[in-house]
Amino acid sequence: MSRVLCVANQKGGVGKTTTAVNLAFALARAGNRSLLVDLDPQCNATSNLGHSPAAHHPLLATQTVREAVCRTATEGLEILPGSAKFEDLNELANASEADEQALTHRLTTGAASFDFVVIDCPPSLGRLTETALAASTEVLMPIQCEYFAMEGLTQMIQMIRKVMARRPNQLQFGGILLTMYDDQLMLTREVDDEVREFFGEIVFETVIPRDVAVAEAPSHRQSVIEYSPRSRGTRAYVELCMEVLERD
Repeated sequence: MSRVLCVANQKGGVGKTTTAVNLAFALARAGNRSLLVDLDPQCNATSNLGHSPAAHHPLLATQTVREAVCRTATEGLEILPGSAKFEDLNELANASEADEQALTHRLTTGAASFDFVVIDCPPSLGRLTETALAASTEVLMPIQCEYFAMEGLTQMIQMIRKVMARRPNQLQFGGILLTMYDDQLMLTREVDDEVREFFGEIVFETVIPRDVAVAEAPSHRQSVIEYSPRSRGTRAYVELCMEVLERD
């Protein structure tokens, strides 16, 4: 059975897409058949892996999800491209509960042949994020090490629990990931302590450091693991991949 990881946070700029791309890449490099699903209307995950946004969102197209999946330059890693088309976004955002069930079924059926599916969600608590959660087995929440790190998490967790109640025993907390980590800053250490004290073992031991290589890699349409193999960011995402595999 596929492990479907929904990378979600209602706040933007927390490293959500960066984490989705690099985790999917690392899982593929570890020998797993991996699929990256781009549900963010900005389509940054799609462009990061060298593809253009789809003319029509694959979840709404007549072709099957499996037919819409595109190969990448990395063996074992494929992508379901996103779409920035307003009509598609409007239809997905305003889907009824029945439509959501159909989209969830379409996504899970199409992803069944992969070992791992990583879903990059939009920075919101809208229907797209709820659909992604409904199709997932685990949710991974990146949190930036800043003053307002905990702000908004209550609403995010409420949505997760809502989906859990509708689909018992399917969705679980995969983990909370601290990003943009600078251990020289007292604020970073304070956020680290606060998050770990509140959430306990679901917080990943791995933290993602502030690293210019992580920021530069997307402009080269590469993961940081390809762009700068010896960087601190690469080491962190490889360690995160190992933790995800160990939590199976």
